[in-house]
Amino acid sequence: MAIPATFPGFPPEYERFYSQLKRHNEKAWFDEHRDDYEDYVLGPAREFVAVMGRRLRKVAPGIHADPRVNRSIFRIHRDTRFSPDKTPYKTHLALWFWEGKGRRMECSGFYFHLEPSHLMLGVGIYLFPKPYLSEYRNSVVDPKHGRSLAQAVARVTKIRDCRIGGHHYRRIPRGFDPEHRNAEFLKFNGLYAGIQTKIPRELHTPRIIDYCYERYRAMAPLHRWLLALTERGPAAQVRGDVQRRRAEP
Repeated sequence: MAIPATFPGFPPEYERFYSQLKRHNEKAWFDEHRDDYEDYVLGPAREFVAVMGRRLRKVAPGIHADPRVNRSIFRIHRDTRFSPDKTPYKTHLALWFWEGKGRRMECSGFYFHLEPSHLMLGVGIYLFPKPYLSEYRNSVVDPKHGRSLAQAVARVTKIRDCRIGGHHYRRIPRGFDPEHRNAEFLKFNGLYAGIQTKIPRELHTPRIIDYCYERYRAMAPLHRWLLALTERGPAAQVRGDVQRRRAEP
């Protein structure tokens, strides 16, 4: 799709759609209101992705902003295969802008989560793929990379209402110094920062692009640290192996 010059804001009707979906989370109701989903949620989401992606290139030049479902726009259908909750639809809008050469959910990126009651913005990697976990831990205690991690976290935690997430393990992994100054980060199995607020007045206006961008830009130091991590990690090693094989006579 052509990138619009501006984004007019999310229409107020999105709130009514999701509020009703919470009460009628069933296929028959959704099929009856599919046009509302297209008009008030999916259509505006596509425009937002295009305009926001263009703006994010100022802080993340390699950003992927793909206004398709299962790319930057998460599916509204829930995966109920292994969940006791069999309701078929998500009652929020989730968007993802990622940077890096790996799979989209294995890269660091910028997250947008909208519900009728609140907006959440985040950056980072929610869950490290297993091959990256070793590189992450080694980077945490590395003199250079560990220091830049501490600096990035210090900058991000100065942001109002911003929280660091990813803590998972109770103990420091075996083989690492529990007295290291970054030891607490060794208990993480993902690393991300997030801001959750009530619905801002800007949401229904073109100013929502500026509102999100300013917060993404403030959290970007953590994203850049994670981007460098993924470039050092397994995906980068695999690319290097492929390039070497292609260069062989």
